[in-house]
Amino acid sequence: MRDADEFDAFYTASANRVLGHLYVVIGDRAEAEDAVAEAYARAWARWSSVRDCDSPEAWVRTVAYRIAVSSWRKAVNRLRAHRRDAAGTQPVDATSVDHVALMTALRQITVDQRRVVVLHHLVGLSVADIAVETGTNVNTVKTWLARGRKALAGHLADGERQSTGDGRSYAV
Repeated sequence: MRDADEFDAFYTASANRVLGHLYVVIGDRAEAEDAVAEAYARAWARWSSVRDCDSPEAWVRTVAYRIAVSSWRKAVNRLRAHRRDAAGTQPVDATSVDHVALMTALRQITVDQRRVVVLHHLVGLSVADIAVETGTNVNTVKTWLARGRKALAGHLADGERQSTGDGRSYAV
């Protein structure tokens, strides 16, 4: 019973952070929820070893990210069809202009840059922690972070024009 209580406490304390991180990285809440749920299921199945990790939350975050990437690779055609269908619909909930602009800008940078920017600025990890979690060199993380920030700044610049797809454009 100790394991179940310990895992429940871990899940309660970390699930929203992990979901928020993955949602910002991949940009699709439903896909993020599926990947995070699967990652926590895998963590529970291996809880005796996962709990002894330096950071069980980082373990779950990494597994969730890998599940999402695997899902992308397996379902490219399904995602394209989904995006085509969803392109003409407007979101139901009221979202701030800043939030929409940030999400749009994040989707325009590479996935590696997006991942380190989110881990650093939204999750609050240090560059060294990001390097460990992503399995990359510290200097690579710094490069991705610098390039990601620069690309985001360009996409978020005042007066930037966005095309509506029908020949018209609007200022962001």
